[in-house]
Amino acid sequence: MDCVAVVEDGRVFVREFRHIKKGDLIACGRTENGEEGILVYTDGFKNLGDNSGIPPVAGGHDNFAFRVGRSRETAFSRDYDELYELLRHDREHGSIVWVMGPAFTFNGYSREAFAKIIDAGYVDAVFAGNALATHDLEGAYFHTSLGQDIDTQENRPNGHYHHLDTINRVRYWGSIDKFIEQEGVHDGIMYALERNRVPYVLAGSIRDDGPLPGVFGNAYQAQDAMRNHIRKATTVICMATMLHTIATGNMTPSYRVMPDGTVRPVYFYCVDVAEFAVNKLVDRGSLSSRGIVTNVQDFIAHVAKGLGLTD
Repeated sequence: MDCVAVVEDGRVFVREFRHIKKGDLIACGRTENGEEGILVYTDGFKNLGDNSGIPPVAGGHDNFAFRVGRSRETAFSRDYDELYELLRHDREHGSIVWVMGPAFTFNGYSREAFAKIIDAGYVDAVFAGNALATHDLEGAYFHTSLGQDIDTQENRPNGHYHHLDTINRVRYWGSIDKFIEQEGVHDGIMYALERNRVPYVLAGSIRDDGPLPGVFGNAYQAQDAMRNHIRKATTVICMATMLHTIATGNMTPSYRVMPDGTVRPVYFYCVDVAEFAVNKLVDRGSLSSRGIVTNVQDFIAHVAKGLGLTD
């Protein structure tokens, strides 16, 4: 999405608008049926079903039918079962990218659950912002997130300074990994990412405190870093961050050509407690996305349990 097809020396390259230049030969057309050379085809994987270990893509329904979309009234048990199967397959045969909002850091159990998912090898890259890393490290450093105890959710005295104290201490050491090493941090999401050498991209925003060292302040640099991982992704799971989810959805292709030459879909999940966020992703053009409307702390707990990582 948000790219154009550029022809160079008889080959076609897909490029972002910011990377095209005067004189490029760009395929253009206003119709989608192929009569002008542009064909939009979104049903290539609709009837997928084989012995590859990848769950089939649901498809085929009446033009008019009730409950076609996903909402808070939908039972997602089947979606969870398919997701467990997909994660087990892609841990060995693909690349799994997780896109996370800071809501995970507000609860000690969800931090622990995702850390176990990282330790078990189900995470190949993480996209987030300054807040996810800041409040996760605050949870490890002060046992609070935005000043609230991560287990009891009780406000701690002067707790509203904790995230700033954490940022300043990380900046003192110069990097997140050095902070973890020097301050004896031994739990949480960032600790698990560093311990397992899992790459992460922290894309900053104009309202960030600090930010932490390693956060991209340049949006284009952050986008390039994210695309480096998305090019290899076979499953993308976005949770509780509408901004990062839509950004990732816009740069995620609908399929991946695997090293053995086979073509498979890229599975894209959007998990949010707000139907608006789930539906807006589809409205923005990410046609292959799947939505799960639920609290993300509960979602990650279910995933960790479904994968046999927690009781």
